[in-house]
Amino acid sequence: MEEPERAAAALSTQPRANGCGGAAHAGLRNGYVRGLAAPDTQINHVMHNGGLYKRPFNEAFEETPMLVAVLTYVGYGVLTLFGYLRDFMRQWKIEKCQNATEREEQKDFVPLYQDFENFYNRNLYMRIRDSWNRPICSVPGAKVDMMERVSYDYNWTFTYTGRVIKDIINMGSYNYLGFAQNAGTCQEAAAKVLSQYGAGVCSTRQEIGNLDKHEELEKLVARFLGVESAMAYGMGFATNSMNIPALVGKGCLILSDELNHASLVLGARLSGATIRIFKHNNMQSLEKLLKDAIVHGQPRTRRPWKKILILVEGIYSMEGSIVRLPEVIALKKKYKSYLYLDEAHSIGALGPSGRGVVEYFGLSPEDVDVMMGTFTKSFGAAGGYIGGKKELIDYLRTYSHSAVYATSLSPPVVEQIITSMKCIMGEDGTTVGKARVQQLAENTRYFRRRLKEMGFIIYGNEDSPVVPLMLYMPAKIGAFGREMLKRNIGVVVVGFPATPIIESRARFCLSAAHTREMLDTALKEINEVGDLLQLKYSRHRLVPLLDRPFDETTYEETED
Repeated sequence: MEEPERAAAALSTQPRANGCGGAAHAGLRNGYVRGLAAPDTQINHVMHNGGLYKRPFNEAFEETPMLVAVLTYVGYGVLTLFGYLRDFMRQWKIEKCQNATEREEQKDFVPLYQDFENFYNRNLYMRIRDSWNRPICSVPGAKVDMMERVSYDYNWTFTYTGRVIKDIINMGSYNYLGFAQNAGTCQEAAAKVLSQYGAGVCSTRQEIGNLDKHEELEKLVARFLGVESAMAYGMGFATNSMNIPALVGKGCLILSDELNHASLVLGARLSGATIRIFKHNNMQSLEKLLKDAIVHGQPRTRRPWKKILILVEGIYSMEGSIVRLPEVIALKKKYKSYLYLDEAHSIGALGPSGRGVVEYFGLSPEDVDVMMGTFTKSFGAAGGYIGGKKELIDYLRTYSHSAVYATSLSPPVVEQIITSMKCIMGEDGTTVGKARVQQLAENTRYFRRRLKEMGFIIYGNEDSPVVPLMLYMPAKIGAFGREMLKRNIGVVVVGFPATPIIESRARFCLSAAHTREMLDTALKEINEVGDLLQLKYSRHRLVPLLDRPFDETTYEETED
């Protein structure tokens, strides 16, 4: 029997890894569910892999309607054709050229500026540039004030009118627990520390920039995470990009999720290690790469890898999905590899007490070798951290570029983190922190459920506060952002190349600071704009992530 036939036979007789039996969904083929009996049928990603999951894990992705996919490609095709036409007109001075170009006297030189590389920016992005970089002039809380701007040259430049748009409901900031505020205990504590220590340290931790506040913060973070030791850094992005090269190098293998953040990707590339990519949250794909790595070893020499490091995130910020951590840990133990977990979006936002994806699944922090996270989201501050064994942290204090060369965290920022973290832990003598974590979970489930009921295609896990609403067509990216702003709702819209070309989306970020009234107002306006722009594509045909086909040739490899 051929391999595909054996796989099909197994699927028809055995329960799926995600809890969906093959017999129950005979319409499942190549990862897509077709022709379900009822329009509200839902496929739950409830895992039954040897009891690894202690709670329901509901995560599914609906198939892109074929007509929508075709029209999206056609839309990008038309934009590209008009882009070439406008470039032709600019070349012959019919249309004013406002983009950067080489000077006439340097035409024969080796070009410093590749004109075609900017084709997308000047002909596609520029049309909807007003949807991004909008300047706000208030605290990025549940509501924000925004400076009004207009463009008279099709978004090449902007002019500020002097008017401020007040009380825009903020559905875009990563203010998960509502600590981005200019009043309350956090603000008061930060102001007190500012008056005592000043705003900057002007030195690295290894010189004379190591304050008692930094020591206090790191001890608190270690206790919060349940690890032996922790280290804080001044920038979340650099926490990944500068520490991964300190952990792995030539002769090591990195297995990275295909949707990992740019900071993880950059850190992996800077390390000099071989990089292989596994399908997003696909454990069969990851295990196949682990098996191949152990069986074949390094390219050409076939020597064993010095280290194998798995890179994953807690919550993926574009998909709204949650890592299948119990399965990743099981594979990590089975194949004796190391695990690097980026909890930038999940720390504070998941788990009964806000301790992240590890607590969410009821796992032990000891099973994660490197626990990374940031203070920029749930804590309303800046910077990042790494937690783990004491030996790991002591090593990073010496060899991490972020630790050796970067300026220390600002004292008021440190105090903001300490105060908000103690609030979450309940060490401030109140239950405010616990209430915020619970409120975020309630807001998340309510908002996701209402959007699905309206008929939108929503990606991700039902417990993820990152909520992607699919727009697909390029013209609807700018239209959605503009229409929502007209209705005093601030949203983030995302398109290619940040997402696949046919999967443009609006991304909502829920906050504990959002009241039910705010959410209902936002949902009402989203419903109206959805009808106006015809965005309600859902047919309730969900694509279980584990059943998405894996092409064995789709992983990349970096060799020396």
